[in-house]
Amino acid sequence: MSTHSAMTFIVQPGGKLQGSLRVSGDKSISHRSIMLGSIAEGVTEVSGFLEGEDSLATLQAFRDMGVQIEGPHQGRVIIHGVGLHGLKTSAKPLDLGNSGTSMRLLAGLLSGQAFDVTMIGDASLSKRPMRRVTEPLALMGAKVETTEAGTPPLHVHGGQSLRGIDYVMPVASAQVKSCLLLAGLYADGPTCVTEPAPTRDHTERMLQGFGYPVRVQGATACVEPGGKLTATAIDVPADISSATFFMVGAAIAPDSDVTLQHVGINPTRIGVINILRLMGADIALSNEREVGGEPVADIRVRYRPLKGIVIPEEQVPLAIDEFPALFVAAACAEGETILTGAHELRVKESDRIQVMADGLQALGVDAQPTEDGMVIQGGQIGSATVQSHGDHRIAMSFAMAALRASGPITIEDCANVNTSFPGFVELAAGTGLKITQQQ
Repeated sequence: MSTHSAMTFIVQPGGKLQGSLRVSGDKSISHRSIMLGSIAEGVTEVSGFLEGEDSLATLQAFRDMGVQIEGPHQGRVIIHGVGLHGLKTSAKPLDLGNSGTSMRLLAGLLSGQAFDVTMIGDASLSKRPMRRVTEPLALMGAKVETTEAGTPPLHVHGGQSLRGIDYVMPVASAQVKSCLLLAGLYADGPTCVTEPAPTRDHTERMLQGFGYPVRVQGATACVEPGGKLTATAIDVPADISSATFFMVGAAIAPDSDVTLQHVGINPTRIGVINILRLMGADIALSNEREVGGEPVADIRVRYRPLKGIVIPEEQVPLAIDEFPALFVAAACAEGETILTGAHELRVKESDRIQVMADGLQALGVDAQPTEDGMVIQGGQIGSATVQSHGDHRIAMSFAMAALRASGPITIEDCANVNTSFPGFVELAAGTGLKITQQQ
């Protein structure tokens, strides 16, 4: 489903970001609204839905399994839920495009169905590791086959009797936790997942929003079978991962002053705010409220010089998707920034440690990759052509780097920006970034 046509961003140096804007809806919550709305009883209305390729891949997968879904139209989706056992076999493999979230969460959800299903993805997704979900699912009695390398396609064999397990995750991962909790809805007893460090808890919050009990004690979340999901209304907050590019841009570009509206500030996702504040950024939260079980706020960021820091490892899982942009902030900070404990970045849409290091080095920044992080010396950003390797977050991060560059930055292979942030170029240009795109 991904857009494979070549797209290049060309960003002229300098400028500042100013204004008040609302970025696109949260991708994690958009995915889960479709999944849980589909297996709920009744009609679920979603507003603020992210109309990006990843979320649309999830939506299409449930359509292929017989769920009637209206929209999306201007972020509004109406889902006619079929209940926990109402999904039907798909006539063809479910194509999840570039979305690892969709494939990993659906591996759990589909393990409890009565029918077989195959999930496929694009070239990038087809290289991503899936044993982290298939191995614990096997402990529950699920049958999910991968390639010999542990990568997609995934073949899920239906009709298995799932048993509840107590699973201690070796690595903190919201996708693994969510996968097992969704499988646990179909198990014969309690399923409990314990995480080594906090990860995003959108699945637990949304299950409770649909009226399905989830027990959370400390680092452990448990579900029991026998409940049901009841349709509800979901207002998807603006995505903090998408807001991050504008937060970093405003933090590094003199005279910038940006307010980001209605941003989700789930405590498991605010690592980027915590890390930027440790670097000295001027960030203020206002209008804090709760919408559909998720905390939201308006975030104002004004320019203030940043300083390099040692990033606390406990913040890493809370900011895992935001590090490409944070590496740009580090490149503009005074002194040295050190990241450790982020090996997960090597198995994202690209090897984000290596790809960001390569791009920063091309721009003249002293950025040394390590096995689980990077060491960056702040300094002048130059002018270069950099490769995004089809990774949307890499592309948008280097676009913001141009605010502090000495010359133009050309970013190649940017089509996948549409997976997470359709309209990014128009929104960024309207806020003051000197960006154009070429097919």
